[in-house]
Amino acid sequence: MLEAFIAFVGVVLGAGGKLVYDRQVKARTSQQIDKELASAKTKASDIVLKAKDEALEIEKERRREWKKTEDRLADREVTLDRKLDELDKRAEKLRSQEDEVESLKNEIREIRSRQQEKLEKIAGLKKKDAADKLMQMTERDIKHDLVGLVDKLQKDAMHDAEERASTILVTAMERMSSEVTAERTVTAIKLTDDDMKGRIIGKEGRNIQSLQRATGVDILVDDTPGMVVMSSFDPIRRQVARLTLEMLMKDGRIHPGRIEEVVAKAQKQIEKEVTRAGEDAARDVGVVGIPKEMLQLLGELKYRTSYGQNVLMHSTEMAHIAGMIAEEIGANVRVAKIATLLHDVGKAVSHKIEGKHHHIGAELAQKYGMSDDIVHAIEAHHDDIEATTPEALVVRVVDAASAARPGARNISAENFSERMRDLENIATSFEGIDKAYAISAGREVRVIVRPEKVDDLSGIKLARDIANKIESTMQYPGTIKVNVIRETRAIEFAK
Repeated sequence: MLEAFIAFVGVVLGAGGKLVYDRQVKARTSQQIDKELASAKTKASDIVLKAKDEALEIEKERRREWKKTEDRLADREVTLDRKLDELDKRAEKLRSQEDEVESLKNEIREIRSRQQEKLEKIAGLKKKDAADKLMQMTERDIKHDLVGLVDKLQKDAMHDAEERASTILVTAMERMSSEVTAERTVTAIKLTDDDMKGRIIGKEGRNIQSLQRATGVDILVDDTPGMVVMSSFDPIRRQVARLTLEMLMKDGRIHPGRIEEVVAKAQKQIEKEVTRAGEDAARDVGVVGIPKEMLQLLGELKYRTSYGQNVLMHSTEMAHIAGMIAEEIGANVRVAKIATLLHDVGKAVSHKIEGKHHHIGAELAQKYGMSDDIVHAIEAHHDDIEATTPEALVVRVVDAASAARPGARNISAENFSERMRDLENIATSFEGIDKAYAISAGREVRVIVRPEKVDDLSGIKLARDIANKIESTMQYPGTIKVNVIRETRAIEFAK
């Protein structure tokens, strides 16, 4: 717009007028710039001065704060120095008091020593001699009372122990309610029809021979009408054979190739059932940390019986009762439960390994890394090894309690009485025997010999001979203790 105005003025005034006007405009513009620069310089100077004043004020404030901090530190240093001086004075005072106490102790010891020397000189006895004489006099005066007190305490302890033990056993058995019906292993299978018998035998007996080879079980078809009977000392094999035959009869295809296939399938199924049975038993009892190998052997007890009593049910029942008793008497509940659950695990392999089942079970437990307390409790649950721990005694007690419950084992009163009489007759069949008694439900034979006919060495040999004859002529569960007693009495009357 200014340029347009200048152009307009230039047109009006001409070239000369335009030049004059340009100079005036330029002069006026330069003056304005100078004024603006002077104003800006003044403002900048004011800002700088104000900033310097503020910086000086901040510096003064910081110096005042530093001064206060230095004063506080100086006061604290003075206070600490004063306290250290007081502590040094107190420590010095305590040291002087300790020295005084020690000197007093030494003085008291010297006084006691002089008094003791004077007393020994007056009594004519040394200190040790006087103490011994005083003890002898005291013992002589109260000996009779002490004997009576000890005898009373022993009788009270025996009476209370018997009563408390009975209470604990009864309470545990009342709390544990389980099935006690005797169980028998199923070894016979009913045939669906008469034609099935011929199909099982097969052409020239090929099917039944293949089945016997694959399972290791003797199969009897012709003895019982409409039934197939299987015979084997190994209950696991017998269960495999039973399951195989049931699957074959249900499928209807029976030939050697199919038999081998079904036997393999039945073995896998039985292995799963065995493993599951062991795990379920441990879970039911409430214990963990048992090795898998021991659980596998425990599961095999599902198919084993002892006098008609299922061994796995017997072990599970025992574990529950053992936990109750161990808790009452203060024993290790976990050790007692595991030991009772596994106490008969040796029966799972007793037909494969030579020896008694409790020794085999202890060896297996030790092999698979179980604790010494558990191993000992398993091995000592029969009377041939002394039980040295509370848990071992608990296992022994609950084993007898579980087996002795009415209906737990398939033993009639007639068979029991006959076995007791056989034990006594075997013992009395040897020379020099006065009397023989079968006690503890047939687990011990107590033999009383005539002392004039049997000496001590002969008594040891007699016990071994009786045990050997019992082993060779009788069938019995567990072990039987033979206890030979020889006693000589000399009686005379003074008139």
